[in-house]
Amino acid sequence: MQDISSSNLDIIDHNRQAWDRQASQDCEWSRPVTREMIADARKGQWQARLTPGDLPEGWLPDVKGKKILCLASAGGQQAPTLAAAGADVTVFDLSEGQLEQDRRVAEREGLSLLTVQGDMRDLATFADETFDIVFHPISNLYVPDIQPVWRECHRVLKTGGRLLSSFYNPIVFVGDRDPAHAEKGLIRPAYRLPFAEVEHLAPDVVQAKVDRGEALVFGHSLSAQIEGQLKVGFLLAGFHEDWQPSARFLIDRFVPTFIATFAIKSDLHP
Repeated sequence: MQDISSSNLDIIDHNRQAWDRQASQDCEWSRPVTREMIADARKGQWQARLTPGDLPEGWLPDVKGKKILCLASAGGQQAPTLAAAGADVTVFDLSEGQLEQDRRVAEREGLSLLTVQGDMRDLATFADETFDIVFHPISNLYVPDIQPVWRECHRVLKTGGRLLSSFYNPIVFVGDRDPAHAEKGLIRPAYRLPFAEVEHLAPDVVQAKVDRGEALVFGHSLSAQIEGQLKVGFLLAGFHEDWQPSARFLIDRFVPTFIATFAIKSDLHP
């Protein structure tokens, strides 16, 4: 039995192992795209996803020849699709298991893409102004501090480059997890933001998640998610909400709990 303390490094390493495990179990975000999807992408018929639904029109136009960083976005899905559509793709992810999914699809389909293992808060392996696009689907809930993520995204993007990111509406984190309340149609606010499972949930509940090999998550405020991008010099060019197709929490039935943003690296300094 592994005992998770409040140490950030311990939690990050635990989450790495959790995603390695998910990659081996054919979970939703570790299920590689099919041959047919890659064939369609080569014909110009493709869709990269930040949320369960399609991207808003104009967020990700023709990607041919564009240098794209799929940030914390491994799993054999987005990166191979974008590579088949003609982009020059680098995948950066904490989980080697997830990265292996991308490598398998690339080998299967004869695609060229680069995979790099690391923490999304530290992109020191990349030079300033390397990428045209950073594609960052829901993943920053696995780290306790997200300002370094936005800062690094801004640094590695070229001026005028695009950051496409997604995250949960933080309302999903404030309610208690008692199934008895959900059965009665009740939502009982219990936690203040910022939220951290390892700090806010009962120790036995946290230990049970650890024993099941589940990742531990953090709930960040909208200020951290959106103003955090503005603070480092991004300009917000698009905002999108999407519904959870399979409600995990009662609130998912009433509020579109997926949020995506389209931001542009400005030549103005914050």
